[in-house]
Amino acid sequence: MSNHKRRTILKSVGGVAVVGTLAGCTGGGTDEESTDGSDEEMNDSEETDGSEEPETDASLRVAHLSPDAPNVDVYLDGDAVLEDVPYRTVSDYLDVASGTYEVMITAAGDMETVVFDEELDVPAADITVAAVGELAEENHPFAVEVYEDDLSDPGENARIRLAHAAPDAPNVDVTAGGDVLFEDVPFGAAGAVEVPAGEYQLEVRPATEDNDGDVVASFDVAPEAGVVYSGFAVGYLEPDEAPADEPFDLELVVDADMGGSEESEPDPDASLRVAHLSPDAPNVDVYLDGDAVLEDVPYRTVSDYLDVASGTYEVMITAAGDMETVVFDEELDVPAAEITVAAVGELAEENEPFAVEVYEDDVSDPGDNARVRLVHAAPDAPNVDVTAGGDVLFEDVPFGAAGAVEVPPGEYELDVRPATEDNDGDVVATFDVAPEAGVVYSGFAVGYLAPDEAPADEHFDLELVVDAE
Repeated sequence: MSNHKRRTILKSVGGVAVVGTLAGCTGGGTDEESTDGSDEEMNDSEETDGSEEPETDASLRVAHLSPDAPNVDVYLDGDAVLEDVPYRTVSDYLDVASGTYEVMITAAGDMETVVFDEELDVPAADITVAAVGELAEENHPFAVEVYEDDLSDPGENARIRLAHAAPDAPNVDVTAGGDVLFEDVPFGAAGAVEVPAGEYQLEVRPATEDNDGDVVASFDVAPEAGVVYSGFAVGYLEPDEAPADEPFDLELVVDADMGGSEESEPDPDASLRVAHLSPDAPNVDVYLDGDAVLEDVPYRTVSDYLDVASGTYEVMITAAGDMETVVFDEELDVPAAEITVAAVGELAEENEPFAVEVYEDDVSDPGDNARVRLVHAAPDAPNVDVTAGGDVLFEDVPFGAAGAVEVPPGEYELDVRPATEDNDGDVVATFDVAPEAGVVYSGFAVGYLAPDEAPADEHFDLELVVDAE
């Protein structure tokens, strides 16, 4: 069961970070709030900057429920808001302004393969935009359904909303212990019911007049007081005869938690990102306390920061889409700080065993300088020195270690050498970088010095990312 937290879109406009806005929201503003005469004090450039962005008064999330559709990218008014979304994913809520948006859904990484491109009205409410049906159109054509989400507090009860998104299933009844919870629900429809907290066995049946059809699937659920859920009936009753081998299932997610449990959710006071730096590991999924926070992460990816509460988490890393293939499963302490959780080493353990390193990130303002942090994640490389123009920037750095230095902005040629007492080892790699003032970077030394003799054909390289600016 996933717990879907609210997230705010962060986009860049003219180099300025604007929280909670989307492209296509410029113009159409009003001057109702400018009643104190302050407009007269604006200079000419300010007057021509356009209207203020409308305030966010709607929350939108996307559910990929089309079983034969590939991973998809989702665009609002031409801006990518979700990328590489796999089947059965229900995204976090995105805070947006109500209004009309052009919604485009494409195959992941392929804007030429468009599966949906229409205007949708987004009300000032919480909504789920669900991709349902099939590209093959064997049972139901591909379509987008918009469901308004009731996130109000159900009090001592739980609220469960059912959405029917199983293309080959008829209208269904859902019963529990002889009680009818949902009746005659057609494909694409949704309805909600409130129930006391407790354990239930949900029985899904073809709809009949007496709600007594043969049970085709049963699901055990334990809704909690004060929690709002959505249950998406997905997949096929007959997957062997369907366009995709996706068996019938119930995807149950938490829409809202009103604190019905004894302890409320702690406020986020930490920022965590994940770096996949293990050259012979496959794409991975990353879980925190059982919830998938990153999916299908390829080698050399450094994720965006995720806002979390400090504390101890069970961190599990699995092969992408395969929870049975676990490469790491341990508890990690997350301090109230910015950290990078890096998967390093090798599954083959030819040079360095697979491990997870936690680095605390100094994202404070370096002022007129740039701050560059080096992380040594190249399994077959010895301790290294890094020099630039004769100056030693990093000295005797072992595998898995990290260190930072501040430098004036400018262009540098970084020379990587095996560590020696005089920092004069033979140069094994050179990288041109141009750090800018006020920017914080992390440079991850990755890959192999001798890839032909390594478990993976990944050449030695420097993965340079911006931590803060």
